[in-house]
Amino acid sequence: MPSPYRAIFAAPGTVGFSAAGLIGRLPISMVGVGILTMISEITGRYAMASALTGTLALAAAFIGPQVSRLVDQYGQRRVLRPATLICVASVAVLLAAAANGWPDWTLFVCAAVAGCVPSVGSMVRARWTVIYRDSPRELHTAYSFESVVDEVCFIFGPIIAIGLSTTWFPEAGPLIAALCLLVGVWLLTAQRSTEPEPHPREEHGDRTSALRSPGLQVLTATFVATGAIFGSIDVSTLAFAEEQGHKSAASFILAIWAFGSCLAGIVFGLLHLKGKSERRWVLGVCAMAVSMIPLLLAGNLPFLAVALFVSGLAIAPTMITTMALIEAHVPRAKLTEGMTWISTGLAVGVAVGSSVTGLVIDASGARSGYVVSISSGVAAAAVAFAGYRRLTKPAQGEEPATDGDGDSRAEQQGDRVA
Repeated sequence: MPSPYRAIFAAPGTVGFSAAGLIGRLPISMVGVGILTMISEITGRYAMASALTGTLALAAAFIGPQVSRLVDQYGQRRVLRPATLICVASVAVLLAAAANGWPDWTLFVCAAVAGCVPSVGSMVRARWTVIYRDSPRELHTAYSFESVVDEVCFIFGPIIAIGLSTTWFPEAGPLIAALCLLVGVWLLTAQRSTEPEPHPREEHGDRTSALRSPGLQVLTATFVATGAIFGSIDVSTLAFAEEQGHKSAASFILAIWAFGSCLAGIVFGLLHLKGKSERRWVLGVCAMAVSMIPLLLAGNLPFLAVALFVSGLAIAPTMITTMALIEAHVPRAKLTEGMTWISTGLAVGVAVGSSVTGLVIDASGARSGYVVSISSGVAAAAVAFAGYRRLTKPAQGEEPATDGDGDSRAEQQGDRVA
């Protein structure tokens, strides 16, 4: 591991909560594609499978920020453990309903309740922020590392979920995902020394949502469209691989996509770029949009794999820059909630993208699903351009941890004194 990455683990407790976060984040990429594979294996109905995963994503989008808001107020341990138990129990009932042919409405109810799944990635990033709040370079490297971990999850998660559901039994993928969530959250919340201090409402007196920040609104709206990209590619790739007679290969194709993002994230974490983060962010969003075009031209799985690898190169750097911008526009007392709103935007987009793509595929074939990917990329770029000025304006209200360039306020003040 390069030295900048070794350096961030010098702080006590960082290895422990990072490992727990890795386990707890595997379900991010396993649950949705696992349910999709399970339903398609049992019923063969892609529209039904997409609608079900969309319901789960929308429920998580609605409930997730509320869970994170409670975490900011009461602490990770007090909130995450009961929320995780509810989520895991709901997934268990969902699997039983699918296996026993219960009415469709029972599946959707269980998926909706399972939406209380906590955003483990936001919880881990919040811990890094506490440790390196006044060390912007180390914090940049930590955010980069976490984006790499996200992509590692997206590399191995679909392989595990699709592989288990297609070779063992249909419910195996979502089942293992639920167990990973349970174990990961329990290990994470057992580490109290690095847990961020709660910020009760009585202390800061602000009962409003972090989403009132204009900058966060732009980031979240853009990531709704970005999530639609992700959701459409997941569904389209699974269906395309099935049309090609190699359904199980979908997991490896998606892993190549994630590997491209992982590789870019590692390199990006070693850089300390100058200039405005807002400009780099808009450039990254535009790069994601342009990289969707070759997907529609894919006529076989090898071509699709190469196209997805190139597309993945823009993902991690954009996500890393997004986290830096959240720090610049969200008060410290609402940081976890602010980070979760990005996940919420992605979840809403995944729900819409996967549902629309399922309908398109049922009507016109698998490759047509990538039209949704291209359209979503164009929408993301349009929102990013439209909201650019909001991102360049200084945040209002409580002073954020950093400015748009990632420099801590304390460091800036020290520079002025010098």
